[in-house]
Amino acid sequence: MIYPQNFEQKIGFDEIRTLLTGHCLSTLGIERVGQMKFQTDLHLLRELQEQTREFLRIQEEEEDFPEQDFYDVRPAIKRIRIEGTYLDETELFDLKRSLCTIINIVRFLNKDTEEDNGTEENRPGDDASVPYPALRRLTQGVSVYPQLVRRIESILDKYGKIKDSASAELLRIRRELVAAESGISRTLHAILRNAQQDGVVDKDVTPTMRDGRLVIPVAPALKRKIKGIVHDESATGRTVFIEPAEVVEANNRIRELEGEERREIIRILQEFTAEVRPHYQEILQSYEFLAEIDFIHAKAGLARQFNATTPDIKGAPLIDWTLARHPLLYLSLTRHGKKIVPLDIELNGHQRILIISGPNAGGKSVCLKTVGLIQYMLQCGLPVPIGENSRTGIFGSIFIDIGDEQSIEDDLSTYSSHLLNMKNMMKACCGTSLLLIDEFGGGTEPQIGGAIAEAVLKRFNQKKTFGIITTHYQNLKHFAEDHEGVVNGAMLYDRQHMQALFQLQIGNPGSSFAVEIARKIGIPEEVIADASELVGKEYINADKYLQDIVRDKRYWENKRQNIHLREKEMEKTIARYETEIAELQRSRKEILRKAKEDAEQLLRESNAKIENTIKTIREAQAEKEKTRNVRQELDDFKKTLDDIEKQHEADKITRKMQQLQERKKRQAERKEKKASEAAMRKAQPDALLQAAREAEERNRPLQPGETVRIKGQTTVGTIEEIDGKNAIVTFGMMRTNVKPERLERAAAPDPPARNQAATFVSKQTQDSVYEKKLNFKQDIDVRGMRGDEAIHAVTYFIDDAILLGISRVRILHGTGSGILRTLIRQYLHTVPGVKDFKDEHVQFGGAGITVVDLA
Repeated sequence: MIYPQNFEQKIGFDEIRTLLTGHCLSTLGIERVGQMKFQTDLHLLRELQEQTREFLRIQEEEEDFPEQDFYDVRPAIKRIRIEGTYLDETELFDLKRSLCTIINIVRFLNKDTEEDNGTEENRPGDDASVPYPALRRLTQGVSVYPQLVRRIESILDKYGKIKDSASAELLRIRRELVAAESGISRTLHAILRNAQQDGVVDKDVTPTMRDGRLVIPVAPALKRKIKGIVHDESATGRTVFIEPAEVVEANNRIRELEGEERREIIRILQEFTAEVRPHYQEILQSYEFLAEIDFIHAKAGLARQFNATTPDIKGAPLIDWTLARHPLLYLSLTRHGKKIVPLDIELNGHQRILIISGPNAGGKSVCLKTVGLIQYMLQCGLPVPIGENSRTGIFGSIFIDIGDEQSIEDDLSTYSSHLLNMKNMMKACCGTSLLLIDEFGGGTEPQIGGAIAEAVLKRFNQKKTFGIITTHYQNLKHFAEDHEGVVNGAMLYDRQHMQALFQLQIGNPGSSFAVEIARKIGIPEEVIADASELVGKEYINADKYLQDIVRDKRYWENKRQNIHLREKEMEKTIARYETEIAELQRSRKEILRKAKEDAEQLLRESNAKIENTIKTIREAQAEKEKTRNVRQELDDFKKTLDDIEKQHEADKITRKMQQLQERKKRQAERKEKKASEAAMRKAQPDALLQAAREAEERNRPLQPGETVRIKGQTTVGTIEEIDGKNAIVTFGMMRTNVKPERLERAAAPDPPARNQAATFVSKQTQDSVYEKKLNFKQDIDVRGMRGDEAIHAVTYFIDDAILLGISRVRILHGTGSGILRTLIRQYLHTVPGVKDFKDEHVQFGGAGITVVDLA
C-alpha cells in the first residue's frame, strides 16, 4: 500500500521514470516503465535485482549480446487477426529484424543447449550450468520463428524492398516494366535531340518527371512545335512540360504495369500474412519477452547513471544503508561539479522510529525524501544508489506526509491536511509499515501541536511501525529518549562557520540553532536578548548544552575514526615489518647454507690439491728451501679460509678451519723433509689460491666503480653509487636504480673494434625515457574492458612501471562478478618483478582496486 495517491510525485519518482524511459531502446521498454509498480513479493524482487545484476555483467564482459533492432510490431500483429488484412513492406521488414533479435537473445542466454528449430518453445535446463540463470529463466515459453525469418528473407532484400524473385509473376512484370521504361527513354531522348537541333528546346534541357510520366520542358511560345499532351507548367509560367505523342501509349502501358506490380506485391504480402496469422498469439508473447529485455537494459543504464548497486534483500523490514545518495540530487550536483554528502542510516527492530531534528535548511527533508525514494525504487525492482555493504529489507506499505496539502476546493487548511494524513496513517499502519513525516505537528499553535504530535507518535510506537520523522519540538526529542524503539537523530551544523554539514548523526537530538542563525542574518542583538528572555534561561541553556554535546560527540567521533585509521596503518606497518624480518631471516639462512656448501666444496678441492702436492714432493724429493715456499703458500691459503670463516660466522665452517689448520701443520712438517724445488713448480698452487680469492670476491659486497649486470641479463654497467637499499648503475648512457641483490659482478666489456660502431643510448632516447617517467600515471583503469584487453593493457602498464623503477601502482578493475580481478591477479603471479599485491583500503576502493608493489 502506498499513501497518498500522489506519493510518486512527492518523492520525485516521476523523474526516475522519465530517466528510465530515456534508456529504453523502443516503445516496448517504455511501456514496461509505465507498468512498473511497488512490489512486496521477496522472491520477485530478488529475481528482478538478479536480472539487472546479470545484465550489467553482460555489458561489462560480453561483446556479442544483441542490443539492436528492438521494434514494436505488436499493433500490426494484432491488426492482421482480421482476414484480408496484411503486413506492409515496412512492417514486414521490422518484423524480420525484431524476430532475428529475439532469436539471437534466446540463443545467447542458452549457450549450453542446442537451439530448437521451428516454433518449439525454448526449454532451459539446469541453471547451474549457465552464466546468466535469471535472464535465462525469462526465455521459458518464448517461441522463436527461424522459418518465418527465412520466408521473409525470400520476399524482402536487405533494404526492406520486395525482391524481383518474390514470385515468378512479379519478376515478369518488372522485366517488362524495365523494358518499357528503356524504350520510352530512348524515344524521348531522340525527340529531345531533334527539338534541340531545331532550336525548340535549349541545349542543356533534359527529360523530367511529372505525374509519373516522362516529359520535356519547353518554353510556352514554342509548345506547339512538339505534338503531345501538356501535363504541367512551372510556378513562374515560363516553362511547360509536354509528353510527346509518340510516348503517350508507352507511358499508359507503364501505368498498367505499375498497377499489376502493386497488385502482385499485395498478393504476396497477403499470402505471407496468412502464414503468420495462426501464430499471432505466440508471436505477441515473444514480443513481451523482448519488452522485458528492453526494460532490464534500461535498468542497467540507470544503474550506471546513478553508480547504483543491486543489493540483496531481506524478507523483513530493515534499513541499514551506508553511502546512500538521493539519485536526482546526485545528478544535479554532478552536473555542476559538486559532491553530494552521502547518508548513513539504520532502522531495525531496536530503533524503529527515527526522530530527526536540527536547523532549517540543514537537510532533514532531503534525508526523508532520500529514504522514501530509494526504498520505493528498491521495491519497484530498480537498482539503488547505496553502498555495497548496505542491507535492505521489504516494507508492506509506505506512508508519506510532506509539503503543504491545503486545498480551498476541499476546505482543508495546512494543519487539517496534516491531521487527515495522521488519521489515515494511524488507521492503516502496522509492523511492516514505513512512515515518512516532515515537520511533525507543525501548522498550528506549538504547544497543542506538539502535544497532539506526541500522542500520535505514541500510537505509532505501540503498533511497532517503522518511520522517519522530522521535527523542531522539544517534547518529541524527550519522547525519543524515554521510549524504547524510538531514537533521536541530528543533522549536524558547523557552529564555527555557521553552515549546515548535511550529515545525519543517530543517537542525540539536534539543535535548531535559532539564536545563532538569527544573529548571523543580522537580527538586532536586543531583539535576540528579548526573545531569549521570553523563552527562559532553561530553554536557552538546554539548547546550548545540546549543541555542546553534539559538538563534543562529533569531535570525539572524528578522534575515534582517526585513531582507528592509525591503528589500521600501524597494523599494516607491523605486518609489513614482520614479513620483511621473516624474509631477512630466510635470506640469511639461505646465504649461510650457500656459504657452507661453498666452503665444504672448497675444502674438498683443497684436500685433494694438498694430497696431490705431497705426492709430487715425495716423488721429486724436494729441497728444504722449496718446501718452505710451499708451506708459505699453504699458510696464505689458510689465511684466506680464515677470512671466509669470519665473513660467514658459521660454526660448522669454524670446525672445518680448525681441522684444516691441524692437518696442514702435520703436512708441513712432513713436507720440510721431502719437498723439492722441481715438484714445487709442478704443484702450481696458484689455481687453489685463485679459487679462494674468487670465493672471497664473490661474497664481498658490491662497491662503486665495479662492473655489474642484472641477474639473468647480458647488458653490462658500472655502479656509480650505493644509496641505502638501492644502487645507481649506468648502462651505456642510461642511469637507473636497482636493488643490489638483483646485481652480479661481470667482466668489463672489450673495447669495440675501430671498424665497428660503438653502441650507445642517444640523448633523444634518454629524454624520451625521462619524459615517460614524468608523465607515467600510477593508476590504470580497465573497467569495462574484456578479459584479454585488460590483461594486454596491464602487461604494458607493469612493464613500463618496472622499467621506470616505480615502486607501487594501482589497477582499477571494479568489483562486478570478480572475473577481471581474478584474471589480473593470475597474471601478476607470473611476473618476476611483482613483489606483492593486495586489495586497496576499503575507504579508497576496496576489492575494486588491486595495489601492486614492485621489486
